[in-house]
Amino acid sequence: MDEINHSELDGRIRAHQRKCYSPPDVLALCQRFRSHGFIKVPEIVPPELRAEARREALRLLDGAAERRDLKLATTDYTPRKMSVVRSEVIAESSPLINALYRSGAVLEFLTAVTREPLYACPSKDEEFLISRHERRGDTHGWHWGDFSFALIWILETPPIEYGGMLQCVPHTDWDKTDPRIHEYLCRNQITTYGFVSGDIYFLRTDTTLHRTVPLNRDATRIMLNMTWASGKDLARAVVEDDRWWEHTDARAAVREAPEGAAAPPGVGAGMPPAPAAVVQPEAVVAGSESGD
Repeated sequence: MDEINHSELDGRIRAHQRKCYSPPDVLALCQRFRSHGFIKVPEIVPPELRAEARREALRLLDGAAERRDLKLATTDYTPRKMSVVRSEVIAESSPLINALYRSGAVLEFLTAVTREPLYACPSKDEEFLISRHERRGDTHGWHWGDFSFALIWILETPPIEYGGMLQCVPHTDWDKTDPRIHEYLCRNQITTYGFVSGDIYFLRTDTTLHRTVPLNRDATRIMLNMTWASGKDLARAVVEDDRWWEHTDARAAVREAPEGAAAPPGVGAGMPPAPAAVVQPEAVVAGSESGD
């Protein structure tokens, strides 16, 4: 799909949305998003476009995947274990993903949910990310986003008994100098969402603490992330020392060595040592309440 007719693409998307989402449906999504910071919207595009996005992601992973195994100081040393394709590579190599990101039909639908404008991400390294969890223990640990909104395409995922679900704590705030993630987890309900291949969800990333549950065995989970800014994001400076997806030597990143190997020198220099591991309370399924 090298040549994109943007008008035709938007027409296909709008026609599909009209068939799948009535005005009362969109209102209900808006209210749920405001309450939970999360909604599933798999029919925001037709199934054939979801399939084409998956083929694009697989192609890019085959040629441009980079492995990340690290912990991040600005999120209390939660782990990042996955393979990624960086935003600039996607922007240069996939006309389809670019067109979907800038689709008027997609943006109008999301704006109807948020009730505020969405702006193209001002940090070009964060417009897109393709990630692949593939090894036992792979996860995107507890974190928030620098920008307000993300549309995440679950292009491939194993059954939930393998792990890989999304866990969320909405209405929380990220202080990079004092994240207090464990306090948030103890004081708030944790909601867990499972997915099937082809799902798409929309997340309020700046105020929703979230993670993917680590895989408990080797399996494949592939996601495409598209990020947009809110109006308030445009006036805010972004701390650049923790952009682990872009730079393996980000200052806040503490790279993890393979088992039995020495830790790589010079990574995370100047950051305090990671604290001892803390046993996390088991997350609760949607609708139940976390214990003390």
